[in-house]
Amino acid sequence: MTLYRGLAAGFGALLLTACQPADTVDALETTTDEAVVAHDTSFQVDVSYYQLDNGLRVVLSEDHTVPTATVGVYYGVGFRNEPQGRTGFAHLFEHLMFQGSANLPHGAFDNLIYGSGGVNNGSTRYDFTNYYEVVPSNALQAILWAEADRMASPNLDESQLDNQREVVRNEVFVNVINQPYGGWIWIDLPMAANENWHNAHNFYGDLSDLDAASLADAQGFFDTFYAPNNAVLVVAGDIDKGETLAWIEEMFGPIEAGAPLPQIDTSEPRQNAEKFASQEDALANQPALAVGYHMPERGTPEYYAMAMLDQLLLQGDDSLLTASLVNEEGYASGVFGGINLLGNAFNYDGPMLWTVGLIHDSEFTVSEVMGTLDATIETVRSEPFSAADVERARTKLLADFYATADTGTRFGLVDLLAAFALFDDDPSRINRITEGFEQVTPELIRATAEEYLRPTNRTVLEVRLAPDDAGSPE
Repeated sequence: MTLYRGLAAGFGALLLTACQPADTVDALETTTDEAVVAHDTSFQVDVSYYQLDNGLRVVLSEDHTVPTATVGVYYGVGFRNEPQGRTGFAHLFEHLMFQGSANLPHGAFDNLIYGSGGVNNGSTRYDFTNYYEVVPSNALQAILWAEADRMASPNLDESQLDNQREVVRNEVFVNVINQPYGGWIWIDLPMAANENWHNAHNFYGDLSDLDAASLADAQGFFDTFYAPNNAVLVVAGDIDKGETLAWIEEMFGPIEAGAPLPQIDTSEPRQNAEKFASQEDALANQPALAVGYHMPERGTPEYYAMAMLDQLLLQGDDSLLTASLVNEEGYASGVFGGINLLGNAFNYDGPMLWTVGLIHDSEFTVSEVMGTLDATIETVRSEPFSAADVERARTKLLADFYATADTGTRFGLVDLLAAFALFDDDPSRINRITEGFEQVTPELIRATAEEYLRPTNRTVLEVRLAPDDAGSPE
């Protein structure tokens, strides 16, 4: 139910009528084609894709290796969709969806999950809000019924709104305000780097905006964004696809489709001048530096090249920035960052930053750190990598991708299938993801670095130590 537990800890803060019968349903995509299988047999996911008459997209993946089922309901609404003057509202509404529904009073949903030996949670990201459960496969029917009940009629009332508003306020204090570095790299840097309000606001929520959120706001948000035609349902694991689809048709099919979704412009202009920002932190004991570069559009050849550059420059002990900033100059004990700090390189659908961050020793100046960073990146912009370096990066990246998709809980798999269905209308893309990376050449990497790692495409955010006499935050 948190915004993103792992991120906060890691940074120190850090449906009109039923669809056709199962045997005649219109499958938009099923499994993978033989050409992909012949090309790479090391990783193949069973994928069947359907759409109900009310617009709900359904992805089923059958795998009997572990006797559990993982359910994910993804709604196409995240931080970028929340209305101006209501920062943090997408996250607040995520909390409200856990407060019961028409046939499951507050607490009953969790009791149903835990009583079956399962786990559940939810999160809010840039472009979606998700709710997921991992349960023994014999509990799947009950969990699908519960998710359908929540989609059809959540319990939205004044007392629950007041209660969850306070919960989110406390999260803001615990994860941001009263934490050293707070939301420095995952909230403040995007706010400084982006021009469009939808990408550049405090998505955790301004306290005054949270206080002003009303029950009418909540109901309007639900009516607009939480309809089946703005959702993807993924079920993966020890299931019978025919039986599971029949349950989904019965339970989700009668939910009415919503009105056409509002069109929101989230585009960013091309950045042509370097940006600088700074902030003082009374709780920090060392200065910090974050650098954000605007990414190429997701799915383009340059996007795949940037993912490879991320591996070469930043990820792992063999990365170039670790070598120069940590091993050679000793500015910090480590560097961190990547593409989409609130998820991964695949589960977003809009403007994004590639981010580098480090907490460095006070004896070093920003100019020194940036000088070394610039020198490292300039070599990448001017000289192509060797074929061996590119192949090493590709191997690392694909290993990370496979590790994400192949976990005991299957949550990583469900997340990828949902993202590819939600953003690309093509969950079987999971079986072709290698194609984009196989086409990346040393020349494409150099050209991508030249354009997207130029200083005029970046924002530098400095965290300074507060004066010794500065008061601590309340």
